[in-house]
Amino acid sequence: MSITEKTEREDLGAAGAQLSTAPVDTFAEAPALGLLGWLRWMWRQLTSMRVALILLFLLSLAAIPGSLIPQHSDQLKLEAFKAKHTTVSPIYEKVGLFHVYSSPWFAAIYILLFVSLAGCIVPRSWQFVGQLRSRPPRAPRNLTRLPAYSTWRTDASPEEVTEAARKALRGRRFRTSVTDTSVAGEKGYLREFGNLVFHVSLFGLLIAFALTSLEKAEGGKLVVEGDGFVNNLTQYDDFSGGTLYGADDLQPFGFDLDNFEQKYATSGPEKGTALKFQANIHYYSGTDGKPVKGKISINHPLSIGGEKVYLISHGYAPVVSIKDAKGNVVREIVPFLPTDTAMTSPGVIKATDTLGTDGKPDQLAFRGIFTPTVALNATRGWYSTFPTLQKPMLILNALHGDLGIDSGAQQNVYQLDDTHLKAFTNSDGSPFAKAMQIGDTMVLPNGAGSLTFEGVKTWASFSITHQAGNEGALISGVGAILGLAGSLFIQRRRIWVRAVRAEDGVTVVEMGGLGRSESARIADEIGDVALQLLPDAPVRPEDEADGEAPPPAADAGAENEPAAGTTAVNDDEGARA
Repeated sequence: MSITEKTEREDLGAAGAQLSTAPVDTFAEAPALGLLGWLRWMWRQLTSMRVALILLFLLSLAAIPGSLIPQHSDQLKLEAFKAKHTTVSPIYEKVGLFHVYSSPWFAAIYILLFVSLAGCIVPRSWQFVGQLRSRPPRAPRNLTRLPAYSTWRTDASPEEVTEAARKALRGRRFRTSVTDTSVAGEKGYLREFGNLVFHVSLFGLLIAFALTSLEKAEGGKLVVEGDGFVNNLTQYDDFSGGTLYGADDLQPFGFDLDNFEQKYATSGPEKGTALKFQANIHYYSGTDGKPVKGKISINHPLSIGGEKVYLISHGYAPVVSIKDAKGNVVREIVPFLPTDTAMTSPGVIKATDTLGTDGKPDQLAFRGIFTPTVALNATRGWYSTFPTLQKPMLILNALHGDLGIDSGAQQNVYQLDDTHLKAFTNSDGSPFAKAMQIGDTMVLPNGAGSLTFEGVKTWASFSITHQAGNEGALISGVGAILGLAGSLFIQRRRIWVRAVRAEDGVTVVEMGGLGRSESARIADEIGDVALQLLPDAPVRPEDEADGEAPPPAADAGAENEPAAGTTAVNDDEGARA
């Protein structure tokens, strides 16, 4: 390579420098791989965009088990999963798949991604600030080696051409720098700004997700019509708190369920389709807050005391009165849980303080199905055909003995442990059962007592959640989308216009353009600027008469193919970005 070619290549390299804020890796210049060299290499790898994308992909993969496998926050589902999958459950427990978001391997990926983004953002931000304060670089010596180039001869003076070029570029919102014979224009800083906004937004998303995970609490509560809820740990059916938010941080508020509204399509192909689910409540915030009417529906939670209250599900609760052998009466309102869209609802009723015919404790239990619109099928048995109370029926069989409640072991209120219970039977030895409409009474054999079906109430299940960082996550998500759009659709480019006096006294105008990546846009823009300059720097009539065409567009064809040095500059910038 000759000295002239080397000089031109270095000149073009300087012209294309800093079209990106990607950090320049100077590790290759290190004389040897010592401890410091290895540390610098590992830091460069960690803070590279390639590794950041890999870590982001790994984080997405790591979150999948948390959505598919029951977590410790839902103990009922977790215990059911362990009972059903006895082989894989111990393996899942060891690798932390039952508590994915608090596992060490998930935290390691999260922290590495956090550090990677931080190490990428800080140096690029300083570089971007430095570029904003700098002036566009001087024009290369040989503009013909640029990807887009145009030239013509004019009778206008170099000073007139330079001033006209400056005004044209400024009118197109280019930053300009003027020397004696050339004008340099630079545009597209919003591309790098979009890059930085995208990375900062990802950083903000990580912070928001971390805050959401650490300061999060969620609990569930089933409330029967006419009853209420107070935001206290003892009131929850289940509760899980975050690291920075526990039972002591619960905000004082409460609500009462006045009634539950439900509407369904009653005819046509959509019969039975839900049209409206709405819980009407009175709620208060604070220890002495005034009750206020409110409503909660699917996908429309209510904010109370800084917490969100969501409507999760609903169903029916039969109202029964139970009389034991000694005439003691217990009134129960027991929620039955639906298993299909027509609200066929199995359930259990437990009477813990009943006495037998001998005066000794003999606990009663009932197990069966509630159907709002009853039907009987030889294959399915009792079931419901419509979810509203058109023909309610309660079908129960009865047991007695020891419910096991006094043993101290925890029990599910919706399940019945019949280990120490004995079923009542008819005189022929068949199981004792009865189907009851509202007002009917089941009389137990041998004077053991009775159960009267008094009526039906509705119930609604609510989820009370506390989440911090939602607003930050939303803002960061919007910022990431806008930043990514800017970095994809805005092009960083530079244009130079040079006007010099030739030996015959005619002014030679040269224009060249360079972008981060070669495209037709830079050539089109050079052509537009050239057309804009023609009124102030028209092509000499003699040149037109000699057959030289005016420059309506820049030449980006084979005759002005970019030199090897220019291509290397562009490829390197694209790789570092």
